[in-house]
Amino acid sequence: MSTNLESFRALALQVTCHAVNQTNDASGGLRLRQEARSLMQNSINRLAQQIAASIAFIGLDCRLIVLPEYFLTGFPMGDTLAGWAEKACIEMAGAEYEALGKIAQKHKIFLAGNAYEVDPNFPGLYFQTCFILDPSGSIVLRYRRLNSLFAPTPHDVWDKYLDCYGLEGVFPVAKTEIGNLAALASEEILYPEVARCLAMRGAEIFVHSTSEVYNKNLTPKDAAKITRAVENMAYIVSANTAGIANIAIPIASADGGSKIIDHRGIVIAETGAGESMAAFAEIDLAALRRDRRRPGLNNLLSRQRFELYAQSYRQSHFYPANTMLEGEVDRKHFLQTQQATIERLAKLGII
Repeated sequence: MSTNLESFRALALQVTCHAVNQTNDASGGLRLRQEARSLMQNSINRLAQQIAASIAFIGLDCRLIVLPEYFLTGFPMGDTLAGWAEKACIEMAGAEYEALGKIAQKHKIFLAGNAYEVDPNFPGLYFQTCFILDPSGSIVLRYRRLNSLFAPTPHDVWDKYLDCYGLEGVFPVAKTEIGNLAALASEEILYPEVARCLAMRGAEIFVHSTSEVYNKNLTPKDAAKITRAVENMAYIVSANTAGIANIAIPIASADGGSKIIDHRGIVIAETGAGESMAAFAEIDLAALRRDRRRPGLNNLLSRQRFELYAQSYRQSHFYPANTMLEGEVDRKHFLQTQQATIERLAKLGII
């Protein structure tokens, strides 16, 4: 096997998310957790079959498979922070990662996805984590979502998080045989700074696990995917859910439109609604690298003048850091903090 592939196929695998929200909590925490874990294992078993069949159809040069956002659990609709952590959050070296690692190992693929995860360094909290498993089954990248409306992020415990993981742990890039891989979570495609900080560290392929509204018209997120690809001269492999089952919202609310976009901003594969392996395409790393090293108008990455913007960022303070370092909070905390930020920016005449 080549140690540095110049081309291979990637798949944005669009599958239904079977949520754990409605597990019966009448018997208390342990029973609830066991029931949720059973549902997660069922999802992994389905994925094992779908991944095997997809590779058989696409070919053995399919080396990267990206799964949707929170594909094992759904999102915490109405759950408390502590309740969701107990019910739906997996451990950093837990059985779910081990089972997914066996799938990656069996098929010799890089397997990317997104899950809610607890971290012993931050008791009482959880993070929404994007991960990449390599063909040995090991986790080679763990990225915690930095922008979220209703979930804790590293920014909410910023000082301690930096002490634990450093800035490279906030913006990780995995340098692998299939290129330099980085992750973006869901709506973070709308935040150009996240992708830019990863591109600064060499990211060539962004794996984007998402669960979003699909529309035949251009949505803000789809426009952002093209923009992030062009401005960073990088591939985007974006996997959406094929609906969210076992939850109160209509199942097809987030269904369809998984796609792969090349470093020129061209959509090279896309699928409609429903479970699908149709969003697969060749990743041409050699072409990307040639374009990144070619002088000219279109080489936007090499033309960046970051010093122009650094001072403006340093002197601007919008959403505050470290708001969850002390004590437990409930979900009202997030909206209250956002409202306070809006009021402060309004008083300053910024908005």
